[in-house]
Amino acid sequence: MLRITRDLSIDENDIEIGFVRASGPGGQNVNKVATSAQLRLDTRRIALPGDAAARLERLAGQRMTKDGVIVIQAQRFRTQERNRADAIERLLELLRAAMERPKPRRPTRPTHASKQRRLEGKKRRGDIKARRGRGFDD
Repeated sequence: MLRITRDLSIDENDIEIGFVRASGPGGQNVNKVATSAQLRLDTRRIALPGDAAARLERLAGQRMTKDGVIVIQAQRFRTQERNRADAIERLLELLRAAMERPKPRRPTRPTHASKQRRLEGKKRRGDIKARRGRGFDD
């Protein structure tokens, strides 16, 4: 069992990890060894609260398929084990971020002094512009 938060943990059997050949530089090794880890997690198998599921869908973006399967590709490292650990860590970070409730915004009002400063600045600027058009008296 992988513990995400106090309320959520997922079974390691729900995570499918496969290895494929990595793209990019790597010489001959990249053509022979499948080191890139591809993690798949079906979100319908885990019990997520409704608001967390909506946040997870928004955070996952293109990493989530239409069927609700999260696919994470990890190919940063040269070994399968490090890529596997990296993919799991990235999944856990994603799930932790989805479980975090956003802090509600509390509306604030500008202070009286800030309103006064704003109006004084506008007045000063208006006076400068008003003096521009006047000609010289002879």
